[in-house]
Amino acid sequence: MKQDFIKLLAAWALFHESADEGWKSAVARGQAQQPGSMGDGPEAFVEGLAALVDEEKERLKAGLAAEGDAAEAATTADTSERLDALAFEIRELRGCVESLQATVDGLAQRGRD
Repeated sequence: MKQDFIKLLAAWALFHESADEGWKSAVARGQAQQPGSMGDGPEAFVEGLAALVDEEKERLKAGLAAEGDAAEAATTADTSERLDALAFEIRELRGCVESLQATVDGLAQRGRD
């Protein structure tokens, strides 16, 4: 049974490898076509279409990569802004604590006098 499963996976991998090679070949032939050669038959149409789809896929990949870079930059900028705001709040709290400490020290001094 284990051997049958391995054979099934090997057949699946071979099918996808063949399909991938066929796709790459169709894209290459489509990219080599001259504009207006779609009338050369169904193969020319399919190859031209494959080339167009491949171009759009590459634009999509580039767009997704750019969005990812922009999102990462926005996240970095957002994190920086939040850290700055947090640092400001900490400085404010420190000032309040120092003021409170001065008040307590003043009251303690009065109590000793």
